[in-house]
Amino acid sequence: MKTLIKSGRVIDPATRTDEVRDLLIDNGVIKQCEACITEEADEVIDAAGCFVMPGLIDLHVHLRDPGLEYKEDIETGSRAAVHGGYTTICPMPNTKPVTDCAEVVKYVCDKAKKVGLLNVLPVGAVTKGQMGTELTDIEEMKNAGICAISEDGKSVMNAGIYREAMKNAARLGVPVFAHCEDITLVKGGTMNAGAKSADMGQKGITNSVEDVITARDILLAKETGATLHLCHCSTEDSMRMVKEAKEDGLKVTAEVCPHHFTLCEEDIPGNDGNYKMNPPVRSRRDLEALRQGLHDDVVDVISTDHAPHSAEEKAKGFEKSPFGIVGSETAVALTITELVDKGVITPMQMAEKMSYNPAKILGIDKGSLEVGKVADIVIIDPEKEYVIDASQFASKGKNTPFDGWKVKGRVMYTIVAGKIVYQAEK
Repeated sequence: MKTLIKSGRVIDPATRTDEVRDLLIDNGVIKQCEACITEEADEVIDAAGCFVMPGLIDLHVHLRDPGLEYKEDIETGSRAAVHGGYTTICPMPNTKPVTDCAEVVKYVCDKAKKVGLLNVLPVGAVTKGQMGTELTDIEEMKNAGICAISEDGKSVMNAGIYREAMKNAARLGVPVFAHCEDITLVKGGTMNAGAKSADMGQKGITNSVEDVITARDILLAKETGATLHLCHCSTEDSMRMVKEAKEDGLKVTAEVCPHHFTLCEEDIPGNDGNYKMNPPVRSRRDLEALRQGLHDDVVDVISTDHAPHSAEEKAKGFEKSPFGIVGSETAVALTITELVDKGVITPMQMAEKMSYNPAKILGIDKGSLEVGKVADIVIIDPEKEYVIDASQFASKGKNTPFDGWKVKGRVMYTIVAGKIVYQAEK
């Protein structure tokens, strides 16, 4: 089976390619990438005016499976991901039961393989049951298929236990994905501590909730030699600390999510649970610091933190609704609308942060359009305008603050190992 992608703007960070080319896929592998390919193909895709990038890699999703399938399951989460241009996703371990042993890891891998839409690389928990007291067997989970460890949804508050986990992870070559939240400082907070929380009578979450653990985790990574990836950074000081860690030569990377580089507390219209996320959307100053961090490549990765919940749960306002919004199907459009179109990042940086850098962090042979690589590819029309319609999401979760937003940038095709798994027209 041969597929020929014609006249697309090929953007490949691995080779620093950014020019109009044709790309030939043969039996799931990239065979040629040239100015003009005349070879016959079974399928021809006209990509004129479109970005042709390595398939997107999301280091941070919640598939809710096993145990919370009413919110999302591996099939619907996979479908949402390919609609969003993703060819590899990393589901977090806060499922029921927690992904804390080989058995649950195998369940996720086997079910994802059966669904067969894209690459699913589970993240294993740091502690058993995410209770923060007893370490998981990282080696056992690594052999079963995890790509990293994380206590996502919370932090391991016992620094001694976390240090031991980091030592084990460093020895085994497994990255540590850190959710930085000092629970002793949260005190029932529901949104950013600031003028908006005061106006709404809500308990605020200060920047120190994130920053204290960010500092701790960077210092522990320095001591243990662990590869540390900081999830969903949201504060000005987190940007400063990541920059300093990189200058010190530490193995520290950082991600920012589209909701944090798009929204700030001023944008919250009222008591709407669809604006409740953790960490919360912060001040305008924090938002600008995140954009600067993206521009300057202090931030390595754009991830979604796709966190589906039921409509009933999210209808309970800030006090009682759970934290989290969906993101798989809006990340590309928000990145193009809010960052690329506004000159914050270039299309090359977009490909780096959404594909090439995540692949490097995971240590997998993806994130590239070089000849000989597996054909994981996304084709995006950066000029296509549309209105986000949550009712049309493939995800079970419709919990987004971006419903009704006019955006630019539509995923036209998602190709996994040479197979078209999503096509916008269909």
